[in-house]
Formats: sequence, structure tokens, C-alpha cells
Amino acid sequence: MIKVLLADDHSIVRAGLRRIIEESGDMAVTAEAENGRVALREAARHAPDIAVVDISMPDIDGLEVITRLHETMPDLPILVLTMHEERQYVVRAIEAGAMGYITKQSAPEQLVRAVRRLIAGHRYLSEDAVEVLALRVLKGDKSASPIDALSMRELQVLRRLAMGQTNREIAEAYGVSVKTVDTYRHRLLKKLDLRNNAELSRFAIQNKLVEL
Repeated sequence: MIKVLLADDHSIVRAGLRRIIEESGDMAVTAEAENGRVALREAARHAPDIAVVDISMPDIDGLEVITRLHETMPDLPILVLTMHEERQYVVRAIEAGAMGYITKQSAPEQLVRAVRRLIAGHRYLSEDAVEVLALRVLKGDKSASPIDALSMRELQVLRRLAMGQTNREIAEAYGVSVKTVDTYRHRLLKKLDLRNNAELSRFAIQNKLVEL
């Protein structure tokens, strides 16, 4: 049986995904996590064959989970299963170490197929994700966004600021100083040509970096 770690902050979503996975006949959800911190703990504890990870999770977000899992368990295939179709998430997730990327809308048709592909050592990307990555390598990609200039950590700090977290809360989440977070905030304001946290939040919402 393929042992699956399922990380998503919505219990109803996890229940639906668990049903899809276990109806396959050759897979079983052996660990679940409602946030990023639990996902990292359960991965270390249960040694799954594959991790299915959402991007939008409390505590430690999915991009950070992917980064840390890839560093500590480099042979663990990671499949992103998310609501986000935006290019910045597809690109950042693959850069962080994910081998697959599908959306929750396509989960009933693609989840089992994607898990099997990753277990076999291949990548699996939804059609939208393939298009995003193809556009990225084309010269003169007119869909380029200021977000592309942000580092992974800057993107994460932007999302947390937009969700109303304080510099101290963000510092505790990533194990850095409050001063370091403020440095990231100032970099964001400069790179995005914005003036304050309110404008950062508005920018994040307009670019679908946070869920309302």
C-alpha cells in the first residue's frame, strides 16, 4: 500500500480526499495534518511514501512545508493540492521541491493518477500548471508580475502581513528576529512600490495571494 500524508487545514476537505485515496485500492492515508507544523511532525513520525500538501495552511504555510520536507526528506515526493491556480504559486512550489501540482477542483479526476505518477518517479502537473511553467520559459513573457521579483520568504511574509499577522507573530513562525521581518517588510514596500501595510494587504488580495 502507498502510505499518504495528507496536509490540509479543512477537516471536510481532508475527509473527501481520504475517501478518494482509499477507494483506489492501493493507497492509504496513514497520517493527517491540519497545519504546517503538524505536517512536518507527522512526516518525521510516519515516514510516508508521499505527501499531499495544501499551500494555504495556518502556522507554517504549504510553501514552507515543501521547502523543509525537501531539505530533510529529499526522496519524499510532494504533491501540491490547492485552490490556487496563480502562476506565482505554481512556480514557487516547484522551485521549493514539489514534484506535482493539481487544484482541488480537479482532485476527483486527477488525485489518484497524480499520486501514482509521483510514486513512479515522474512529475504530474495539471494543464494550467503546465501552461504557467511554459510561459515562464518563453522569452518576452508578457504575464510577468512584480511578484516574480520576490524571494520565497518575501512572498510568505507578504501573505502573512496581508492576513493581519504582526511582525512578532511572523518572526515566531519562521524562527527569525522581529527586526528581520521588518527588513522583509521594507523590501516588499520598495519592490512593489507601496507605502504601508494597508497597501500591501490590498495588493495581496488583488493578486489572490490570500483567501478572503
